[in-house]
Amino acid sequence: MQHLEFDSPEELKSTIRCFWYNKRDSEESKSSFEVIPDGFAEIIFHFGGGCALSDEDELRSLPSPFLIGLLNQPAVFHTKGNLEIIGIRCFPWTVFDLLGMPSDKDGILEIEHPIARLHDILEKWVDLGKIEKAVDHLKQYFLRSNPQISFNNMLSKAGIAMRDTNGTMPVSQVAEAAHATVRTLQRNFKQSSGHTVKDVSGLMRFEKVRNELLLNPDTNLAGLAYELGYTDQPHLSREFKRYSGVSPAAFARNAKKFPVINDMVALKQADDHA
Repeated sequence: MQHLEFDSPEELKSTIRCFWYNKRDSEESKSSFEVIPDGFAEIIFHFGGGCALSDEDELRSLPSPFLIGLLNQPAVFHTKGNLEIIGIRCFPWTVFDLLGMPSDKDGILEIEHPIARLHDILEKWVDLGKIEKAVDHLKQYFLRSNPQISFNNMLSKAGIAMRDTNGTMPVSQVAEAAHATVRTLQRNFKQSSGHTVKDVSGLMRFEKVRNELLLNPDTNLAGLAYELGYTDQPHLSREFKRYSGVSPAAFARNAKKFPVINDMVALKQADDHA
């Protein structure tokens, strides 16, 4: 398993959190892996044995690229042999504007977009092992298109406030930070991301718990619940199981068995560890 992350250029940081690369080597003809929800959307290019999604007991082949929007439960992907991925980690309130698409609440989306034309050149760089060249090509693509994209500054301010507080800030305070009324913020946020402020805040808070358990499986859950504004530990546990499918205790036990690497069973590696 190999995982690399690349900073977003300054001009794109309000839109794209980072770019990343993941390589999964498998000696088996078929393998599967799970993506656990977090507070980001991802544009996914994949190379190698293909990528398919478990969808109501059937496998749905996914094109390159496809979009992983906000998930409310784990998604299971399947591949044949080795798989290499280049991902663009975006804020959920910017990704649809970035692609010039109407917002959609569905988690996994096939997209028809000019960005798909980049697949072949990216594949050439990946085949040569020049991952930085591939990522640089993507950065240049977005830098060229960025001036033509209209972004909502109000949503950027709201998003910063939400991420800085790990999703614990009440909607009224998020609106205040964005210099907007609650009603205006909610309407614009839903239109831009397909989700409510509360939806995204809940995922951010879950993401913080998930990351903490990955790094420190022995973390005191009662203390973490208090820190992140849950009513109590059972409230944290219910929300965690809602998004991950397992209890925090079970997740922590698994993290102990597979430290750090446990997080790489997903396409998206936990970030903001610092």
